[in-house]
Amino acid sequence: MPACSGADCMLWERILTREIRLYQLRHGRRLSVGASAKLLSFMLHPFKEYGSTAVCRSGPRVCYVCSDGLVIKAEVISVGSGSPYAYSVLDDGWRWSMGVDEAVVLAREAVYRATHRDAYSGNNVDLFHITERGWSPSLTVKLHQRHDGK
Repeated sequence: MPACSGADCMLWERILTREIRLYQLRHGRRLSVGASAKLLSFMLHPFKEYGSTAVCRSGPRVCYVCSDGLVIKAEVISVGSGSPYAYSVLDDGWRWSMGVDEAVVLAREAVYRATHRDAYSGNNVDLFHITERGWSPSLTVKLHQRHDGK
């Protein structure tokens, strides 16, 4: 399954944001995460094999829209060729009672392990904190600095 470029992701994020905002203006309420994921899935369907985040009234939820249009809802999601390495760290350390700082450390470690072991992974990683109020950037990490100890 080919990965999309950063520019593709930014374009689809802008288009989805526009559509969600139009829905909010027309209906006077936010579009749920599930409905947002389904909308993105429908929009991407004509572009199969070429691949977001929202918050709904019932609380934060993570959905991943696959390049084939499938919507996956889960507590923890890792995507890409380094995912098996990331999941090994996440499965070992993730739990509901984690604090934000502890979760950021775990996420950073999972991504570091994935990128260190996977030849096709990048270097810069952005971590985001998702709550019922929305999302916010938590940390940007240059992983080669961590590996080199600098």
